[in-house]
This record gives sequence, C-alpha cells and structure tokens, in this order.
Amino acid sequence: MIRFIKEEVRAIKERDPAARNAFEIIFLYSGFHAVCWHKIAHWLYKHKRFTLARFISQCGRFFTGIEIHPGATIGKGLFIDHGMGVVIGETTEIGDNVTIYQGVTLGGTGKETGKRHPTIGNNVMIGCGAKVLGPFKVGDNSKIASNAVVLSEVPANSTCVGVPARVVKINDQRVDSIDLDQIHVPDPVAQQLASLEERLLELQKKIEKSEEKTEHEDI
Repeated sequence: MIRFIKEEVRAIKERDPAARNAFEIIFLYSGFHAVCWHKIAHWLYKHKRFTLARFISQCGRFFTGIEIHPGATIGKGLFIDHGMGVVIGETTEIGDNVTIYQGVTLGGTGKETGKRHPTIGNNVMIGCGAKVLGPFKVGDNSKIASNAVVLSEVPANSTCVGVPARVVKINDQRVDSIDLDQIHVPDPVAQQLASLEERLLELQKKIEKSEEKTEHEDI
C-alpha cells in the first residue's frame, strides 16, 4: 500500500503543476482519495465481498464526488484531476499513467452484457466532460478532447474530437501544426461554420457584382 501511495503521489506531482508537495496531495486531492478508496473496494470485489465492496465505493463517491465501480481495473499512476462527476463503470479497464479530468464518463450504452465498458490504454488523456461509451479499446498514448463522445475504437497515438468523436490525429500525422491537447484541438462544427461563412461572402460579392452590372446596363 505504501508503494502504491508513492506511485500515485509521484504521478500527480509530475502531471499537475499546482501540486506543491506530497502532503498536499495526500490530504487535499480528491482524485487521489478516490483511487485509494477504489484500491480497497476492488480488493474486496475480487474476494467476492460484493456488498461490502459497493459500500466502500459509495463512501468514496460521497466524500470525493467520483464514482468508481469496485469491479473496474485500474493500472498504476491514474491521475483524476479535480474529479467531480467522474464515473467509471464496472468492466472498465484502465492502463498505466492515464489522466482523467472532471465530468468524464467511462460507461456503457445500456445494451450490452458481460464486458460493457471501455478499455483505456497506457498514457491516455481524457478531457473534461468527455464520454467514452461501449466495450471497445482506446489505444495507448491517445487523447480524447473535452466534451467528445466516443462510441467506437480509438487507434493508438491518436486524438479524437467531436460528437460523435472522430480521429483528427494519428501516428503523429496532425491536421494542424499545433501541439494538440484537451484545449487546442480542431472543432469540426466551428470549421464547418467558417466554411459556410466564407461561401456566403463569396455569394454576396457575386450578387453585388451582378447588381452593379445590371445598373450599368440600365444606364
């Protein structure tokens, strides 16, 4: 348990510039507390103490605002930043060094049995408000943009954005020159609106030219 705590504290210090020291993380970080509660609940779940496991997980939810089903499998170095409103379903599998922001749901669609929730690879970043729904895999080193709704498998080393989410970067082939993160990702809706606005301006110019030509002919 001590080794587990050290690994979690190290992961948070590496990824959160606001983390000043280990004392602050251990006593004041709700994401750290939620992972610790889950560690106990998951052990009970694996030993078939299902009711007690759910009781422990609900205590963690009450104190942190983060709901992690005791059946979920979590790797090393999970960092839940802020965390309020995060929901992680029963058959979710999370790899190592994953970062999850507030409001994220790793859930099912309500139609499956058995494996119902996503498998998250190593070094994945999931932006605030994102929803990953279904029994598919999000590949290693991938990024899910804020408020994206992911409904199908995500290849490794890719970035997803939109509703429903689509891949905008894969294997270091970016659609933009910027370094994509949870903020700096292309917005497909904004891009479409910009394209329509440009088209409207072109049509307006054509109409103005046509009116000028008609006026000259009348004269």
